[in-house]
Order: sequence, then structure tokens, then C-alpha cells
Amino acid sequence: MTATILFVDDEPDLEALILQKFRRQIRDGKLALIFARDGLEALESLELNPHVDMVVSDINMPRMDGLSLLAKLQETEDKKSTIIVSAYGDMSNIRIAMNRGAFDFLTKPIDFADLETTIEKTIRHVEMLREVRRRQMEAERAHASLSRFFSPEIARRLAADVGGDGMEVQWRDVAILFTDITGFTSLVETAAPQTLGELLNEYVGGMTEIVFAHEGTVAKIIGDAIQVLFNAPGDQPDYATRAVACAHDLDAWAENFSARWKARGVNFGTTRIGAHAGPALVGNFGGNRFFDYTAYGDTINTASRLEAANKHLGTRICVSASVAKGAANFYGRPVGDLMLRGRSEPLRAFEPLPQAKFEALATAQYSEAFAKMEAGDAAAMPAFAALVGMHADDPLAGFHLKRLLNGAKGIRMQLE
Repeated sequence: MTATILFVDDEPDLEALILQKFRRQIRDGKLALIFARDGLEALESLELNPHVDMVVSDINMPRMDGLSLLAKLQETEDKKSTIIVSAYGDMSNIRIAMNRGAFDFLTKPIDFADLETTIEKTIRHVEMLREVRRRQMEAERAHASLSRFFSPEIARRLAADVGGDGMEVQWRDVAILFTDITGFTSLVETAAPQTLGELLNEYVGGMTEIVFAHEGTVAKIIGDAIQVLFNAPGDQPDYATRAVACAHDLDAWAENFSARWKARGVNFGTTRIGAHAGPALVGNFGGNRFFDYTAYGDTINTASRLEAANKHLGTRICVSASVAKGAANFYGRPVGDLMLRGRSEPLRAFEPLPQAKFEALATAQYSEAFAKMEAGDAAAMPAFAALVGMHADDPLAGFHLKRLLNGAKGIRMQLE
């Protein structure tokens, strides 16, 4: 690195003396020297040479003295490290200089060995400041990138530890949410591009804000589909609880969003949500040039298939038993044992409910009918029929009644 120094002094012989003293450093490319006769000329020179690393300035000069120049330098965004040169014993000016931000001072007549030592010390200080600024800019760039995927708090934590191992690929127990929109492909084919752009930006933005409010991680956004992680990259012991709470808030926001756009004449579909908890391979799979923090494994596939199961069940949220059992104060009703594609064993699934709906009479009636169906009791069919008769808007009860009418036995069902 070549350090550029601006010397400001009106003594005509000083330039030759300085060039002679530092000729070896100049020849070796370690120093580049610029000279000015007073403060005004120094400011003009700095405009032409903004890369100057430090300033060595005398105090007594015509037009603008060294103390006035120092004050001007401290007003700039890139405050130059400045060494002030003063007459021997002039403590008053030295104190003013230090109070105005001078890095160091020298006395006249100049001791060139002392000057060389002071310059070396100042250069080390400048290099340290540059390294601090570089790291700060790196952290700011990292924060800007991470903020697309993580909540503000997690992004700040990760950006502050850019050299840490939070992004390394590792096995973690996580909760996964998958969201998707019914009929979105048809909407893409019929909606005007401007309308679709506005709609999708508002939808993804609103859903992401909710995820971040629960400190979830947005692992993927593919069109209208969103994949969310909990307990990664940071530890969240209550990750199942967060996943259920987030699913409820996403569902409420999406229903409101759909109603608002339908009022504008756009038929926006229902958002379906699936959630599962278990081990997954999590980390940055993008290599050195592309950031792709995501998760892989059976847990992710299962969450995706639970999201798709909503289509058959008539529900909007479907979670596995691992999520239901792991969530504190879980309110919900059993869906049944689902045989999902790619799995050899059935998976018990639940529909999470808001507390008020969970405590309603209809839920108690559903649970009673479900228990009869699970036990193989013939009374399950009339129990579900009665429930559908009283609550025609309960698609899950209607789904089970249809199964029973078609000769299904028990609560196990095959879903594609």
C-alpha cells in the first residue's frame, strides 16, 4: 500500500528537505507526497486528491492557518488524520489542535526522526480505521442480503458474525411451514401483468413480514409458494409453538388479503399451509458465489405433502403430530392417519384451531364423531351426518362423512 501525505507549510525550503528525507520510501512506492502553501491551497488539493491518507500542517500560514484548516477537515465526512506542527513550547495552540481533532503534533524545528516515527504511527492508525470501515461495510452488505431471508433480529445477529458457522450445512431439528395458493396458475394466465405484479408483491411482502414477526426464516419463495424454517439458523427451543402461531397469523392475513382483492374483482385463491417437525439438513447450499440458505430431507417433503393434503381434506392448515405435540397449549382436532406419497408409515395429522373455535360445541361434537370412527363404531356415520347438518360450513366433517358413505373403515386414508 502507498500512503499519500499532504504537507501544508509556507516555508519554501521545506518541500526539498521532506523529499530528500523520504526519497527511499518514495522510490520504493511506500509514500506519495503532495505539498500546499496554506490552508486554502490544501483544501483545493484535497478536492483533486481525495485519496490522501493524512495531512501534516504547520499552524502559522497566510490566507488560512493550520488550526482553521484542521477545523475544516473535521467537518468533512472523510476526516483526514492530521498532524499539527507548532513552534516549540506553544502549548496553547497545541491544546486547541488536539481539541479540534488532531491525531498528533510535532514541534519546530522539526526533528526528522521524530517526524518519520509519527508518520509511521499515523499510517498504522489510518490502516486500522480502513479495516474497521471495511468490516463495517461487509457487515452492512451481509445484513442487507440476510434481511431478505431472516427476521431483522436474526439478520443483525448473523451479520455481526459474518465469519461464524451459522450458515454451515448441518443436521438440525426444525419445524417447516409450506404455503401455497389454490388456483394460482389460472390467475397467472388471466390477470393483467400489472395487476399480478402488484398482487403478488403485496402478498409475499405481507406473508414475509408475519414470518419475520415470529422470527422464522424464509428458506424459499417460488412464485406464490413460501417455505419457512423455525429453529434455524439460530436455536429456538419453542420452534413448534412458533410454527403453529405463525400458521394461524398467516392464515388470518391471507384470508383478509383474499377478501380485499375479491372486492376489487380479482378471484384470489385460498392459502393452504402444511407444517411438520423433525430433522433436516440445513445450511447455505449456494457455494461461495450464491447464497441459498435452505433445508433438505424427509421432514421438508412431508411438510409439503401436508400442505397439499388440505386440498383433499377441505382444511386450510394441516400439521403433523410432531408439531401438535411440540407446541405449547396446542388447540386443534385430529384429521386422521394420512398415508402420504413417499412414506411407508401413516402420519397422524391435525387441524390447528383458534382457541375460541376449539372450545366451541361443534369441535366437541367433531371429536366425539372422530373417536367413534377411530373405534370402528357404526354410530360414527350418523354422528358426522348430524354435525354436517348443523354445520354445513365444516368441510372436514363433510370429508369424513363422504368417506364413510363410500365404505371407508377407520381413520387411515391414502392421499396423493
